[in-house]
Amino acid sequence: MALAIFDLDDTLIDGDCASLWSAHMAELGWVDGESFVRKDHELMALYAEGKLAMEDYMAFSLSPLVGRTAEEVDFVAGPFVEDVVEPLIHSDAMRCLARHRAAGDRILIISASAHFLVSAIAERLGVEEVLAIDLEEQHGSYSGRTRGVLTYREGKVTRLNAWLEEQDESLEGAYFYSDSRNDLPLLSLVANPHTVNPDPTLRAHAEQAGWPVLDWR
Repeated sequence: MALAIFDLDDTLIDGDCASLWSAHMAELGWVDGESFVRKDHELMALYAEGKLAMEDYMAFSLSPLVGRTAEEVDFVAGPFVEDVVEPLIHSDAMRCLARHRAAGDRILIISASAHFLVSAIAERLGVEEVLAIDLEEQHGSYSGRTRGVLTYREGKVTRLNAWLEEQDESLEGAYFYSDSRNDLPLLSLVANPHTVNPDPTLRAHAEQAGWPVLDWR
């Protein structure tokens, strides 16, 4: 029995839930559609290159939520996940999750997307435990700011270590599945790193290190 950790975007699903959500907010009329989606694409291109300051992306992507309650956002996010994200779940990802469940492993999703999105998608995947970017609320509404350490790059390791201590859990024999060079700090920490549809930088690292390279597309 071990810990099986999964990245979410472009790993378990064929796409990035934050960008998909940005496009959905444009459809809802919550943002100026064309300019907002264009800016989102520019920032996500920087993410793919490992050059994105996650604080900048979150400040941008959370701006349409300012003054909205968590209940209001969740009411919209639920159907969004069902209609837009669920069809993008990789069949191989579901089979991998099933294998870990059959082995008695504890499953955790850790993602650099907002917690309300990650938890809604995790529910569809049958995963109960999630670490993601937490959002600040003030007077019952989202403030547009994040809370605590962001689950991005080294921040994933920081948040995971805190979770391990809180849960009295260990990384002995742990697995981690990810597509992104941004997850190299955590991939290098576990006993069983697996790259999934890896970006070119991560693929090169995986091949040199002898890590498994999985194609779930």
